[in-house]
Amino acid sequence: MYTSKISGLGSYVPENVVTNDDLSKIMDTNDAWIQERTGIKERRHIKKGDGNSTAVMGVKAAKIALERANLTTDDIDLIIFATLSPDMYFPGGGVQVQDMMDMKTVPALDVRNQCSGFVYSLSVADQFIKTGMYKNVLVIGSENHSGGLDMTTRGRGVSVIFGDGAGAAVVSRSEEKGRGILSTHLHSEGAHAKELSVLGPSTQHWVPEIMEENPQEDIPYFPYMNGQFVFKNAVVRFSEVINEGLQANDLNPTDINMLIPHQANLRISQFVQKQFRLSDDQVYNNIQKYGNTTAASIPIALTEAWEQGKIKEGDLVVLAAFGSGFTWGSAIIRW
Repeated sequence: MYTSKISGLGSYVPENVVTNDDLSKIMDTNDAWIQERTGIKERRHIKKGDGNSTAVMGVKAAKIALERANLTTDDIDLIIFATLSPDMYFPGGGVQVQDMMDMKTVPALDVRNQCSGFVYSLSVADQFIKTGMYKNVLVIGSENHSGGLDMTTRGRGVSVIFGDGAGAAVVSRSEEKGRGILSTHLHSEGAHAKELSVLGPSTQHWVPEIMEENPQEDIPYFPYMNGQFVFKNAVVRFSEVINEGLQANDLNPTDINMLIPHQANLRISQFVQKQFRLSDDQVYNNIQKYGNTTAASIPIALTEAWEQGKIKEGDLVVLAAFGSGFTWGSAIIRW
């Protein structure tokens, strides 16, 4: 079997910066309240008319990743597109990327695993490459949250957290043993699916029914999150799945050079950092600038950490995510 490695990284965020003070003008909140609970200072939102969408941002990140991998679109054998906010209910964003980038008729696969979407997608890419089926896989995580948030006091508990953006990685075949993606570890627990969800429109509660009901509270097409319950589960599952990955490769927490956690909440990242006794230089967080960008958060953070020279050849890099589903996962990478 072959090994797989990340050969190129790229990211894109909209230019429009939305600060906590900006939000305080449209809902009952303030900078101190948001920072204390989430660590977020600002986020990026698509501005109507700026030309961005989930797929468009994914393409912008993908072009950077391809250039850094010294590859062209002709070299890509498969597109994997992770998002919870596709431009259309169907089809998915993967085929839009294929069209926008004028690619050959390569397969396009969409992954709907929300916050753990990029880790799941990376795992899928890893398997396709290791078995020899594909040589280069384009993995994208992209989100346009701002278009579907309840930007009023009613929705502030969720809406202050999320931002827009995209990240991409090119995963390529390698024959170098002991380098690249060493292993990935994936889990789910659907019993808690409704604790972080958008329940409608759905085939059980479709658009005409919602329009007829015209609800003013508990609107099903806005996100719902049981914040404390999600937090308690996240800190447990983060630690479990990181340990699982380390143990599978006969590694210890002291071997970690860089941990890139999904940027759900700065307090979660700090809790996990403390559990593994990692220094600030061993954990990369950028939620302060971008908020939670769901499937895009890990590739954006990974790209930034690499650009800033915080990830070097030979480093042990650990990716970990937890989110809606519940789903969670980790990836252990020798850079």
